[in-house]
Amino acid sequence: MNRFSMIKLIRSLVPALAILGFAGGALAETAAPLEADVCIYGATSGGVTAAMAASRQHCSVILVEPKRHVGGLSAGGLGETDVGRPMAITGLARQFYRDLGRQYGVFEAWNFEPHAAEELYLHYLENAHVRTLLRRRVNAVEKEGTRIQSITIEPSEPSADEGLEKIRAKVFIDCTYEGDLMARAGVGYVVGREANSVYGETKDGVEPGPRHQFPDGVNPYMREGDPSSGLIFGVSPEPLAPTGTGDKKVQAYCFRLCLTKNPENQIPFTRPDSYDPAKYELSRRLIRANPPKSLKSLNNLLIISGMPNQKTDINSLAGQSTDFYGANWSYPDGDYAERARIWKEHEEYTKGLVWFLATDEAVPEAIRNEMRSYGWPKDEYKDNGGFTHELYVREARRMVGEYVMSEQNCRGERTVDDGIAFASYNMDAHHCQTVIVNGMVKNEGEVTVHLDREYPVSYRALTPNRNECTNLLVPVCLSASHIAYGSIRMEPVFMSLGQAAGIAAGMAAKSGGTVQAALVSDSVSRGAGKDGLGLDVAALLRSLGTDPYLDGRPADVHSHWLRQAAEIEREGDWKEVAETAWASNEKFLRCEKPAARQRLYFRPKVDRAGIYDVTFYNPVSNLPLKPGKVTVRIRCADGEKTVTYDPAAHSTLNSRTFSFGQFPFKPGGATEVEIIADGLDVPVQAMMISLIAKSPEP
Repeated sequence: MNRFSMIKLIRSLVPALAILGFAGGALAETAAPLEADVCIYGATSGGVTAAMAASRQHCSVILVEPKRHVGGLSAGGLGETDVGRPMAITGLARQFYRDLGRQYGVFEAWNFEPHAAEELYLHYLENAHVRTLLRRRVNAVEKEGTRIQSITIEPSEPSADEGLEKIRAKVFIDCTYEGDLMARAGVGYVVGREANSVYGETKDGVEPGPRHQFPDGVNPYMREGDPSSGLIFGVSPEPLAPTGTGDKKVQAYCFRLCLTKNPENQIPFTRPDSYDPAKYELSRRLIRANPPKSLKSLNNLLIISGMPNQKTDINSLAGQSTDFYGANWSYPDGDYAERARIWKEHEEYTKGLVWFLATDEAVPEAIRNEMRSYGWPKDEYKDNGGFTHELYVREARRMVGEYVMSEQNCRGERTVDDGIAFASYNMDAHHCQTVIVNGMVKNEGEVTVHLDREYPVSYRALTPNRNECTNLLVPVCLSASHIAYGSIRMEPVFMSLGQAAGIAAGMAAKSGGTVQAALVSDSVSRGAGKDGLGLDVAALLRSLGTDPYLDGRPADVHSHWLRQAAEIEREGDWKEVAETAWASNEKFLRCEKPAARQRLYFRPKVDRAGIYDVTFYNPVSNLPLKPGKVTVRIRCADGEKTVTYDPAAHSTLNSRTFSFGQFPFKPGGATEVEIIADGLDVPVQAMMISLIAKSPEP
């Protein structure tokens, strides 16, 4: 069956599934349906942001979340933000990281603790007066023509004593990682990887990537060299398909582990009841196949990112790690019972891996001791024994909507004129499976492709085809190929897409029209369109551009040495150096010689008068930054001001963007930020100056 036949089959089956309900239960009419202008399903980071944006459109909002917590992965352990290029993150998403920064005493916090993120999201929802229903999941969807009339929700936990409830709304937004509301609404979607030929791509489909790979020589059989003994746990007998072949395999899921080294805040690791040492034979063979000198610390087996207050965000690394290859393929289309089974298997595997690394004699002693120095944090996930409540569902369903984002969009070979957010992270996909290649164990599916710059995500990628559903927006399981989704699927981007979806939902709720862009001769209209029913995309773009924080403040003003080259002047010897953090191919300027006159002049263009934070972006490089004082001269509406900063004090991820202070600026006035590195024996580096408005115009 080819891909388009598969989509057609899914579309034919989904309405029947919607009538039956996902759990197979019969529908029950509720006496008093809940009503709102906008109903959002999924309190992920994108869902919370969508709720805030819709509320600020003066809409009533109901937010439904199947779990007990809000914030998705951002509150579930993914504290090491997948930024890409920071200037691509705008609006409410950027405000989130600045609000977190205030908790940690920095201008912006890109590394943070799970509870800090969740508390902030809860604060947002309370201030926005969003009615939030936790521990509820969708049971069925009722449609009339192409419009969702209502959804029926049910308790998602046996302890919840509420019965079925019906919610009616003018517009719905699916912000789940799984796309459950979208699927039940009869919207077409795919699961797995397209063949490269479908969209003319090069990195979709089967991809035997070199990273996170097994070294040559690892044997796949229980008795090494004896195929009759059977395969060890985790190895698939399926032959490897040709590179670029499409399939329904899904990149691996994992738990992002928040651990702590603080003994006073630790819950000690214990042997899980389900622990089976045989499940980690692949890890034993991986360790044995590596030279001892390459396995000196836990960092050789796990990506350990430091978080505030002696905590971590741990991600998968090496050939065998926290990623559970091949165990999640039935998750996207699985019913609730199937997903619960997969979730539990992942949890047991992960806790078992921690125990294996802490106790198994195959693990070098230094690594075992290091693992035992950690524990589950007492002050995180208090209702779950210190273990995260969020499985990292990297990819599940992907809608096939009015526009499909593809590899060409990511590379800048194709662009759109209805971009409502920017993405900039790598094209990034984790392995899908562990297979046998030439008699040896190998992983398959990993892709890492650095991008040259940020790119716009189309509004149409959030809208279903108009013959399927006309009052639903899908900003998380949006319309994208597998590999394009690998770049877009980052939490900051989900928040930006959620904001756009919330504004668009408010516009559609007020107009009574469709969420799809208005059409004129099959082209996207810059206005309301001759049918008078479609969404005014031009108005949406204006809102995002002129009021990104939804409080009257203007957009940030960036002066980037490459993006706004006409605004930058260099004096002296400034080298171009590659950025090394945040999965970026960005370049920055670095001055290393103590010459007599070394200056950088940033002259951002200010369109609206106001008080602005003058912020400096301090790139991270492999070269150390020495302590010292760099003079900065700022020309603003009040004349000339001078400040200093220490490059070494602002070289960590959580402090690399910092403020020189607040100054008044006005259009047409002298606006200049001069970095003075004259005669300094201190490396000075810079990428951009940004002006951040503190309040709306008076």
